[in-house]
Amino acid sequence: MKLKTREIVVFAMLGAIMYISKIVMDFAPNIHLLGTFIVAFTVKYRWKALYPIYVFVLITGLLNGFSSWWIPYLYIWTLLWGITMLLPKKMSQKIKPIVYMVVCASHGFLYGILYAPSQAIIYGLSFDGMIAWIVAGLPFDMIHGISNLFCGILIMPLVNLLNRIERIEI
Repeated sequence: MKLKTREIVVFAMLGAIMYISKIVMDFAPNIHLLGTFIVAFTVKYRWKALYPIYVFVLITGLLNGFSSWWIPYLYIWTLLWGITMLLPKKMSQKIKPIVYMVVCASHGFLYGILYAPSQAIIYGLSFDGMIAWIVAGLPFDMIHGISNLFCGILIMPLVNLLNRIERIEI
């Protein structure tokens, strides 16, 4: 399917907003809006949400360096997108925010586990070494998951904002 010019521009801007939001929140380790954006974009744009996600990933690599820490970015955000895609489209309005918040939080809690295999391969860690790496990162994953839960409160307002913006004709 071919993207419209408006979609190309919107997705590029959304990816850039993701990157800027990450930079703005760099003072607080593992606290950011990336999960919130990914879930909201996926709810609104479905498979097309991959465009802003990978614009973010590309910008991150270009501006921060394509290093070993960046390689998991190629799949780790896609996993959150995929889980969100598997959620039913029709949920009650009361349960949607809770489900989306839980999915976003779960991704934060599991981030170190999802990240570890690529690091183990890159650095030649044994299985025990990978487990030690995961355990060492658990405090950061707890912060990540809890912050994703609270940031997830913004998912439905963001989806509603995207819906309103899409109705504006230019």
